[in-house]
Formats: sequence, C-alpha cells, structure tokens
Amino acid sequence: MPTFPATIAYFSMEIGLDPEIPTYSGGLGILAGDTLRAAADLGIPMVAVTLLHRHGYFRQRLDEHGQQHEEPATWHPEDRLEALPQRIPVSLENRLVHVRAWRYWVQGINGWQIPVYLLDTDLEENNPWDRHLTDYLYGGDAYYRLCQEVILGVGGASMLQALGHDTVITYHMNEGHSALMVLGLVRQLCGGHIPERLTPELHEQVRQRCVFTTHTPVPAGHDKFEAMLVQRVLGEPAASLVLQLDGQPDNTLNMTGLALSCSRYINGVAMRHGEVSRDMFPGYPINSITNGVHAVTWTSEPFQRLFDRHFPEWRRDNLYLRYAINLSPGEILAAHTESKRQLLHEVTRRCGRTLDPNVLTIGFARRATAYKRADLLFSDLDRLRRIVRQVGPLQVLYAGKAHPRDEGGKAIIRKIFSAAQVLAPDLPIVYLEDYDMTLCRFLCAGCDLWLNTPLKPQEASGTSGMKAALNGVPSLSVLDGWWVEGCIEGVTGWAIGEDGSRPSDPAREAASLYDKLEYVIAPLFYKRPLAFAEVQRAAIALNGSYYNAQRMMMQYLTNAYAACGAIGNVICPVVPVPSGPSTPNCR
Repeated sequence: MPTFPATIAYFSMEIGLDPEIPTYSGGLGILAGDTLRAAADLGIPMVAVTLLHRHGYFRQRLDEHGQQHEEPATWHPEDRLEALPQRIPVSLENRLVHVRAWRYWVQGINGWQIPVYLLDTDLEENNPWDRHLTDYLYGGDAYYRLCQEVILGVGGASMLQALGHDTVITYHMNEGHSALMVLGLVRQLCGGHIPERLTPELHEQVRQRCVFTTHTPVPAGHDKFEAMLVQRVLGEPAASLVLQLDGQPDNTLNMTGLALSCSRYINGVAMRHGEVSRDMFPGYPINSITNGVHAVTWTSEPFQRLFDRHFPEWRRDNLYLRYAINLSPGEILAAHTESKRQLLHEVTRRCGRTLDPNVLTIGFARRATAYKRADLLFSDLDRLRRIVRQVGPLQVLYAGKAHPRDEGGKAIIRKIFSAAQVLAPDLPIVYLEDYDMTLCRFLCAGCDLWLNTPLKPQEASGTSGMKAALNGVPSLSVLDGWWVEGCIEGVTGWAIGEDGSRPSDPAREAASLYDKLEYVIAPLFYKRPLAFAEVQRAAIALNGSYYNAQRMMMQYLTNAYAACGAIGNVICPVVPVPSGPSTPNCR
C-alpha cells in the first residue's frame, strides 16, 4: 500500500474516522478525521494516535418530553481494525499498565494512506479497572480522565517508537488532552529516563518538535488537574516536571498551559479565535489557521455529480469549487432539491414525521450546551407565528447531544421539545436523536438555511456551516468563529447582529434573527427562488472553495510544519535545528 516514513505525528483524544466507529463526540473529532483525510489526499507523511473508546461517547435516546437518556455506543474493533502485536507499558501510580494498538488506514484520493493507531488497555495482563481505561470518551472523573491522558500522551509516544516510527520530527497536539506527550518526548531525548530538572536547552529541544492547536475560547473548557492528583498518578520526577512546564501560577496542571509552553508553533482555529486566545494566554505567540472540512466527505451525491460534470478537478484540488460561480441557478436548485428530498426521506425513516419539501427548512445541529443557544429561535413565539402567517411557512430540524453531565444542555433540548408542542401545528419542529456523521451529511446538505446562534465570543470556529456551504446551504449566524470571515451579507448568507467584535446581546440578536427571516430570507426563498439559488451558488464558490481541509492542511504545512519543498506528491516538513549542543542536558 502506498505510504512513506512519517515525519509528523498527530495526537487527538477523539477522531471521527468512520460513521460505524464511534470514536468521536462532535466537532473536535470530526475535524481531526477531516485533517487526516485531507493529509492523505495531499500525500503528507503523517501518523495519528488516539484512544480506542470501546464504548464510544454514547447513544442518545430522547423521550416524548425531550429528556435525554444515554446508552453505551459499544462496537467491535476486531470487525474494522487491525490488531497489532506490539505492547508497551505505561506507569500509573507506580503500577504498569499494558497498552496495545489497533490500526486503521485513512485512504487518500490518490491511494496514499495514513495509519491511525487506537490505543487499548483491555488486556488480560491488566487489572480489571485498568482494562476499562480506554472504554469511554470523556467519561469518568478527574482521575479517570488524567489516566486516559497519560495513556494517550505518554503511551502514544512510546507506541510510535515500538512500531518503528523513528522518523517523526514534528508532534502535533490537537487540543490539550495529549499534552503529556511531551513527557514521552523528554524521555526519548534523555535516553529513556525523565530528568530531575528541566534545563533551558532540553525545554527548547522539546519546543522545537511540537505544534499545538487550541480549540477552546473559554477558560472553563481547558483541562486542569490538581497537583496532588498529578503527583499520585505520574509520580516523581515526572509530576514536578510537567507542573513546572505548564507555566500557570495556580497549584494545578493546566493541560493547555503545558502544550503552550512546549510548542514552537501555536494556533487557534479561526481569526477571531486567535485574538481571543491571545487575550486568554498573554505572552504566547498564538497564530490562527481557520478550520476547514473535507470536501469530498461532506458534499452530497447530487452536488458531487454536478461538480464532476463541470469541474471534475475539484476532488483533488478544492480551489476548483470557485468555478461553481459559473453554474446556473437552475442546476443549483435541481441538485439541492434532490438533497432535500433525501433528507426528508431520512427524517421520515428515523422518526415517522413527514415534512413538506416546498417549505423553507431551517437546520440547527451541534452539541447541546448553553453557549450554543439552540433556543434563541424561540425567544418570541408570537413573532415566529406572525412570520409563518404573513410571509410563509417554516419548518425546523434540530439535532445534537448534551454531555451526560451537562444539565444545562439537557434543559435546552427539553425547552425545544416544549416549544415544538406550543408552536404545533403552525410550525413543525423535529429533534432528531443520536446525531452522528451519517445524520450530519443529510442535514448539512438538505436544509435550505443553516442556523448558528452561539454566545460571542465562545465559538472557536464551528464547521457545520462549512459543510452546509459545500452543498449550497447558506448560513444565518451570529458573527463569531469562522462566520466573521465567511459572511458576505446577502451573498454567502446573513449575519445575526451587526458587530462581531462586541459581546452578545441576546435581545438584539433575537430581534435581528427574526428580522432577517421575516424581511429578507423567507421572501427571497418564496418570491425569488432563482435569487436564493444565487446565494446558494456563492456559498459554494466563495466559502466551499476556501473553508475546506485541503486549504487548512496547506496552511499547516507552510506555517506549522515548516515545509521545505515537495518530492512528487509527498511534502517534506522539517523543523529548525536549535542552536547549542545536539545532546540535551538531562541531568
């Protein structure tokens, strides 16, 4: 199989590899999967590490009142992955936990493949508790989470060595969960042991090997562990080393601080997110590389066929999507009508509801949590009824899971169910349970309008609107995350509110949302369908051609991995060699 010595190792707690492999919870994992798919398309010499998550995130079940119930998302890795014979030990509380890896191959468009190693502790030689360490994504208490992050970071670095990946130059940490990877790197640089103290030379050698992408624009979202717990789990001198490295003044291990301190290149995931991150962590040179989505994965079959007819090069070079500007509005409408028909058929199959294909259909699908404000649409129910009566009918499709411990997120789902009962039958609202990659493909392609209402400035990027844009679905969104860059008012979609730099004002934003629906979007959809199709066309040509993972990976190559040139389809990243002695001081 076409592959090559990996020079980049990509670490992520979750990766969305396949709809049948539930090793992701939402946007972070889907982005990680899109990153690897684009890297394989480009022939980037990369390897990836994550955890197996035998019981996944969870399966969501919703009762008639919208109360969420969680069930294990159990799957069988032996049906889809290749078990590898190598075993590595990881020390937790002075006991050895044995770890193995399963391999999944990400297939690129030209046949190149990237190996992904999913770490697993379910081995007979481990005690019963340790065997479950790689079972649940974001499960358990702080102790469970820290042990998982040791397995991912320290165990991942050791596993790459055991598997013969000795050509890795750059280690890319996708969010702070994998920051303990620096311990594994220190051990490699110091001949297999952890030194008593960190010298400036050793710290710099670690920094020169690491890249860090942060995704969280609020302090509460960054993993922190009490110093006593860190000392208990890691032991000495490892605990003192990472507590010294995290650069934060409190008596905790801040995983984001550890990654920031140990990385030569750091980036947020949108222009605005980079600004927010620099304010949150002053003193660090945080850049921005705006997220993108894997175009072929998220473009519906009807639009794939349309693009193939007019500019087939789009599959290997997503910039050709710019040529969608030359498609006729009639062609756009025909492809979208087919995508919408497929979505509504799927809605009927899943929940028995039949929706009208001629009605303006609004989609909202993302994690159910307070700052996403899925309920902003219901700020004024009388106003919604008036829009339906005076301008034209609406129907709304929702999807999204709340974390099992996020009671605020669960309450929002119940509020949507309650609003649906109050507004029926004037405005049909359907909440589709168990949101996953498969359902995302239907929703992002088949809705007429993509709604996004985050509380500013808490949206790091957001990628569902990018998926929608590939399918000619324009966004109506608060100016936060990627939409600060992607919104050209009335051309690629519409903004909720006027100023993306100011904090959210819920009352003003709700009024803006209703005004755009009542006076701009619904009249355009019902009275000027060809003009609406022109907005759909611009969403593809302007946003689809740019907010894709291929462009994103080229920016990582140029800026983060410091690309040195190309050999055929293989791009060779290098890092600058630090000055000073080649062997670090590891006393």
